Amino acid sequence: MLTILAGIAILGFLVFVHELGHFTVAKLAGVKVLKFSIGFGPRLLSRQWGETEYMICAIPLGGYVLMLGEGGAIEGDGEVETPEDASRSFAAKPVGIRSLIIAAGPLTNLILPFLILPLAYMLGVSVPAYIEQPAATGYVVSGSPAAAAGFQANDRIVAINSSPVSTWESVNNILLSHAGTTLEIEVQRAQEQLVLSLPDGGIDGLMAVGLLPPQEAVVGTLAAGMPADTAGLEVGDRILAIDGQSVNSWYDLKDLIRTGAGSGQSFQVQRADGNLTTLTMTAEAKDGEYIIGISPQMKMIEKRYAPLAAIGAGWNRANELIELTYLFIGKLFTGHVSSDNIGGPISVVQIAGQAAQTDVASIFLILAFLSIQLGILNLLPIPILDGGHLFFNLIEVIIRRPLSLRIREIAQQVGLALLLLLMLLAFYNDITRLVMGG
Repeated sequence: MLTILAGIAILGFLVFVHELGHFTVAKLAGVKVLKFSIGFGPRLLSRQWGETEYMICAIPLGGYVLMLGEGGAIEGDGEVETPEDASRSFAAKPVGIRSLIIAAGPLTNLILPFLILPLAYMLGVSVPAYIEQPAATGYVVSGSPAAAAGFQANDRIVAINSSPVSTWESVNNILLSHAGTTLEIEVQRAQEQLVLSLPDGGIDGLMAVGLLPPQEAVVGTLAAGMPADTAGLEVGDRILAIDGQSVNSWYDLKDLIRTGAGSGQSFQVQRADGNLTTLTMTAEAKDGEYIIGISPQMKMIEKRYAPLAAIGAGWNRANELIELTYLFIGKLFTGHVSSDNIGGPISVVQIAGQAAQTDVASIFLILAFLSIQLGILNLLPIPILDGGHLFFNLIEVIIRRPLSLRIREIAQQVGLALLLLLMLLAFYNDITRLVMGG
């Protein structure tokens, strides 16, 4: 419940930022704002300040700013009462001013990351240590596309489709631009250099095709009451061997534990203080596997920047996120990225809620990511979205008159239908991920 509430709070903040953009530019342009709402549906909270009613509504999936004359008519719409009001109607403003008001919402969402990401980098951002390490594979999942392509553990990736890479981070950053195409991956194996082909690296990264980064056999968490816990294994312990068989990485554990088939096994362990000990435990059978109830320790590094460097790093990351989002949308429309990757409100609330329970820097990072998604989504030229209204305004500039009310109504209905279909797909994907456990 805490995750859900925290996620809704973060989503509500992003909606507030978006609507505040519309509201601020409308007020600066002299437009009368009738309502400022976070959420849709029945009012939960409402207060009249000046000429505007401010509301929080029951359905936290968006919001709106209602301006005088926004329906397109200045007279006869039941809103205009005085000549002064007529001059303050949204519809009475020049097309350029109306376009600025419409664009202000998504542009505010796009500006927000440039303000908060530098703060995140000044506070200190924690990232997995392997991200900045050479792109060497720690393990190749049996039966995976990577295994079929001929990858082996300890292969070092040096280029993807002729683009050089050095770290896991650079690998992840380059994959999206090649999503939907065959990946020609150049690897260094001992003294040999090879080129291996993957049909499609996909948007989910190399882990999705069975290439995993190096992971030491150090215990990160223990499940209470499971064999490892009851045997006395501790967080920070490094497993050196099982029944005399050396453990070189975390990925060796699964096969070695399986060989015990639920019988007692001897674990040679190095404690965090360097002392050695031997523990005996019997794995439990679950879903066809044998487990002892441990998960790996993920080494993290904190990247903290001085103010000027943080501004540079934050702005670079914001630009990178915007570029990757547009690239993803392009790949989605061309069919190079599966629609299964579309997430909906459930995913957003989950991601935001989990971030909200960590630290301030992580909250800023997820706020920046989601704000960019919201801003760019609203700029798509789909009727009912801000981008659709901007498209109508562009047509008005070209033909030198507004589109007829009937045409706009039909377009809005089509846009609403498309948006509902998109939301249904997103909800379906969200529910499928919940049912499938990820």
